[in-house]
Amino acid sequence: MTSSPTFGRTATAAALVFAFAALASAQVVTLPTTPQIGSSNPITAAPLVSRPTTKPCVVPLFQNLAFADFTPKTFNYTPPSACPGPWAKVVFTADFTVTAGRQFDRTAAFYLGHASIFYGTTAEPRSALSPSWHVEHDVTDLTALFEMAQTGEANIGNFVGVSGGVTYNGIIYANAALEFYPVSWNDPAPLTADVVVPVNGGGGDAGTLNTTTDTISQTLNLPTNVERVYLDVIAQSQSGDEFWYFCVPNDQTSNLESCGNTAFRETEIWIDGKPAGVAPVYPWIYTGGIDPYLWEPIPGVQTLDFKPYRVDLTPFAGVLSDGSAHTVAVSVYNADSYFLATANLLVFEDRGAKTVTGGLLTNSLTEPNPVVQENIVAGAGSTFTGSVTVGSNRSFTISGYVNTSHGRVETTVDQTVHFESKQEFDVNANTDVQNAQQTSTLDSRVTTKGGVLAGTVERHFSYPLSIDFAFIVNSDGSFSQTTTSDQQDLVHELQNPHGSKAMISDLSNHVHATDTLKWDTNGNLLGPMGAHTTQTYRLQEPSRGCYDRTITAENQKLVSVSNGPGCSR
Repeated sequence: MTSSPTFGRTATAAALVFAFAALASAQVVTLPTTPQIGSSNPITAAPLVSRPTTKPCVVPLFQNLAFADFTPKTFNYTPPSACPGPWAKVVFTADFTVTAGRQFDRTAAFYLGHASIFYGTTAEPRSALSPSWHVEHDVTDLTALFEMAQTGEANIGNFVGVSGGVTYNGIIYANAALEFYPVSWNDPAPLTADVVVPVNGGGGDAGTLNTTTDTISQTLNLPTNVERVYLDVIAQSQSGDEFWYFCVPNDQTSNLESCGNTAFRETEIWIDGKPAGVAPVYPWIYTGGIDPYLWEPIPGVQTLDFKPYRVDLTPFAGVLSDGSAHTVAVSVYNADSYFLATANLLVFEDRGAKTVTGGLLTNSLTEPNPVVQENIVAGAGSTFTGSVTVGSNRSFTISGYVNTSHGRVETTVDQTVHFESKQEFDVNANTDVQNAQQTSTLDSRVTTKGGVLAGTVERHFSYPLSIDFAFIVNSDGSFSQTTTSDQQDLVHELQNPHGSKAMISDLSNHVHATDTLKWDTNGNLLGPMGAHTTQTYRLQEPSRGCYDRTITAENQKLVSVSNGPGCSR
């Protein structure tokens, strides 16, 4: 569960009766997938998944499933007999509705055979708004999961009832399905992993990481012909870590009224207890985060549908193929109660050999060693002003090889990871100003020598975040909160295969939001004022050309949609 401030009605017995009556009658409201001007339903500028031209077989996973408690819901899956694999593409789709009323944003996680197939959060309702929205993404990489019948789990923990004299009556409903697209001459099946191994907590789903030393882990007994291996990982901040980008050194938490362990977090990957990879933590902001009206109807970047970060573990393929048991684990550096983490290990076998040999050549990856600088000045009357910065920089190389049926294949991963956060403060009895500027980048170059994938792949990831927050108590006893957030997801990729034409892809996902909340002298919310949010999503890739869309919302309604002018070079 994510926890964020919301504003709603007081509890009444009648409201509870209404809520549980709705449980029996309400259902998912399916909306058009195109943006609707004037709507307050959650919407993003992201494109729909591109589909092959073949007719799909659609397999429903569940329909109108209600979430009003913290019990995971199970469902059964059977592969589509009319569309046997391999498939040109597999697309996951889901639709959600939350009943009008009061409710927190909630974590939504769907698993098949304990492997994650969807992870995101839900939108918060209002007393006069029952939000509905649609998500979809490409899950073709998980094809091995879908080749056999198995049980799945839908987990949206949601409290419905009275707590602290407040009624939480928003019930969440969801539909989910898989679309299987048969292959054709124009739509062949891509090469996908032969084995998918879930890496979770002890309960078979996302595990809790309270501290730096906590891990989720999985003991592996892999085939003896592993040629390539990747880990798709999600680490979601929760509770005391939800606003980790606002956190400060532990000696300043009381003075600056913020969480601890500094603003640096990073996901670490381990194989047999040794560092094996790094994943930057994306600064997701949920629909109840900071100011709920910032995100209505345009949520923050990836808020409703998280994108996992893929860690290339191929240098360890020879080690993992040796027939022995191995352990892969995930932790979050500086976790402070807490993160949820889940991951899928994607294993590609050498289909021309039952056994490969190999080993690790180089591994210079070490744990992070962030540098903290405090420049906080204490004044009269519990006044604290100044800045806090934290940074982490390191470069490393991991290299390994496998002797395959098509010769020796050597893979080298060179990466540079950079993080920097600077926060400025002005905190006193009547003012709480906190401005955060954060950059998190990872530059990667993977070089493959030998085999059909010989060449280089270069990737640049950047997650800029800027938040200006000001809470002011006026002389008459009224008060206000003004927030401006600027959040981006930037990815550049250059594939340079040996003997073939280079391919470039670029992604830019940018959400800018601002709003002011005002309360009167009695603490009554007067409402949001001047809310304005824009999202620009640009995607350029060889398979679909250029996509460019900007959407704008004012005062919690979508007011414009603009397509173009195009992608810059």
